[in-house]
Amino acid sequence: MAASVGTTPGGTTPAGMTPAGTTPESEKDTEFQEREKILCPDFLSVAQITEMLAEDVDGVQQKLEKFLNFRNLQTCLKEASLLDYYVSGFLWARGMDFSIIQYSKFMTLLDMLLHNLRTLHMSLEDSIKWLREVMAEIGPSHSQKNEEWNIFDVKQANAVVDYLKISLFQHYKLYEFLFFSAREETVIGTEVFVSPAFQLHLQTDSCESRNPACDGAAWMECAQIN
Repeated sequence: MAASVGTTPGGTTPAGMTPAGTTPESEKDTEFQEREKILCPDFLSVAQITEMLAEDVDGVQQKLEKFLNFRNLQTCLKEASLLDYYVSGFLWARGMDFSIIQYSKFMTLLDMLLHNLRTLHMSLEDSIKWLREVMAEIGPSHSQKNEEWNIFDVKQANAVVDYLKISLFQHYKLYEFLFFSAREETVIGTEVFVSPAFQLHLQTDSCESRNPACDGAAWMECAQIN
């Protein structure tokens, strides 16, 4: 699994200033290259994504199980739950008809959010703040200089946020327990896909039903995450 870093690139040149020895064109090229570094390194390679796109649900599970080197799915709750998290995310993205680069950034986003929780002990509030910053870089923005640099359009960006809300943020404490519980948990039986504990969102009222004004990017501004 590729290592992830819970930061976004910075250090861009202030507006109206062009470093000596550069041209506006070269400055734009540099800025584009910096944007390309967002959500890098990739969680899945182009070749791996292409392989999975040719598979059915079982094939996607098997491919990800191999890519992630999970060997104890029948006895390890953590491995079973993480595989479910990634498989569910990939299948959702396939329903969105994403391009390869969109698959890549979305899957890397899923991985980085767990990385931030697992290694940086990032709180729910900080994770939402981090996501907002990342989406401002890879999604549409009123201050965007070049629309071609957007990874996701407005509709896609809103859908990504909504998916993360129901798949991760509404069950954040479950993932905290998964990573930080001192007691080793085991999965009983062999049917570990899809793990019910991490599909509770299918039975959970959506944020929109509680607050009709709370959807898409606007939802990220809400203070309450249940």
